[in-house]
Amino acid sequence: MANALVPEFAVKDWRKSRQFYCDILAFKCEYERPEDGFSYLSVEGAELMIDEIGIGRTFDGGHLPDAYPFGRGLNVQIMVSNVAALLDRLEAAKYPLFLPLEDRWYRVGDVEEGNRQFVVADPDGYLLRFFQDLGERPASSR
Repeated sequence: MANALVPEFAVKDWRKSRQFYCDILAFKCEYERPEDGFSYLSVEGAELMIDEIGIGRTFDGGHLPDAYPFGRGLNVQIMVSNVAALLDRLEAAKYPLFLPLEDRWYRVGDVEEGNRQFVVADPDGYLLRFFQDLGERPASSR
């Protein structure tokens, strides 16, 4: 695990979340502590942790989500090599998308960088924006 920033999602049901991430989205479980309701997951170099609320160490003092959807105001962008493969897995599982597939171009200085992307909410409502790099093009004038 080499990422400088790895989010940890507080979840209601660790097994349900692990099943979503590993069985549907093809994340790999790098390691886990079932007695703590904890898993460290990765997909194509992106890493995240899931931790069940109320098992093991739980951050409280007003810092826990108290109602669905968890993670309000946050979406996590995850780069993958092929968004179509993920979409096929979600469709096969009959799992709904939060935002459909789209191609979006974002201005970065004098160029625009393209993303083919979609957003899905995990079982606790955390928004995951999966994207595939479309390269760059000259920025359009406004």
